[in-house]
Amino acid sequence: MNKIIISLLLCVCAGFSHAQSVLIRTNMGDITVQMEPKSPISVKNFLSYVDSGFYNGLIFHRVINNFMIQGGGFDANMQEKATLAPITNESNNYVRNERGTLAMARTNNPNSATSQFYINLKKNGALDYRFGKPGYAVFAHVTSGMDIVDKIAKVQTGNRGRHGDVPEKAVLIIEAKRLSE
Repeated sequence: MNKIIISLLLCVCAGFSHAQSVLIRTNMGDITVQMEPKSPISVKNFLSYVDSGFYNGLIFHRVINNFMIQGGGFDANMQEKATLAPITNESNNYVRNERGTLAMARTNNPNSATSQFYINLKKNGALDYRFGKPGYAVFAHVTSGMDIVDKIAKVQTGNRGRHGDVPEKAVLIIEAKRLSE
C-alpha cells in the first residue's frame, strides 16, 4: 500500500514539474522558470495570465540593479493593461525571496497582487513573510536564463511620467508560454 502511494506521489510530482515550466521570451534572450508547488494560488494566477497570452507584448517596466526586475503590467508606452481580480497573498508558505526566484508584485495591501511579478537579483530577505508582516509570495524560480535576467538588470533606466527605474530602451516580453516535456 505504501509503495503504491509513493509511486502515485512520484508520478504526480514529476508531472507537475514538467507541466509547470514557463518560457519567457524577451528581446534580450530567453528565461525559463519552474513553478513552486508551495504557492498554488500564485501559480494558478500566473499560469492563467500565461495561458491567455496576457504577457505577450508587455515589458519589464521597473529595473533596479542588485535588487529585482519587474514586469507583467505595462506595454512599451507605459500603458497599464487591465487585469483579473487580485489574489490572496500566500507569502506565509515560507518560500524565500532568493536570487532567481519570481514573486508576485503588489501594493501595500497584501492581497492586491494581480499580473505583475518580479525576479529577485539577490537574496531579498526584507521581502519575506515574518510574523505580523506579510511578505511577497514567491511562486517560481529561474531554471535557465539567469544570465539574461542579469543582463536586463544592467540596462540604463530613467523616469517615464510618474514611473521611475524604467528601462530607456524597452525590455519586451515577446511571449510567455508553458513548456511541455
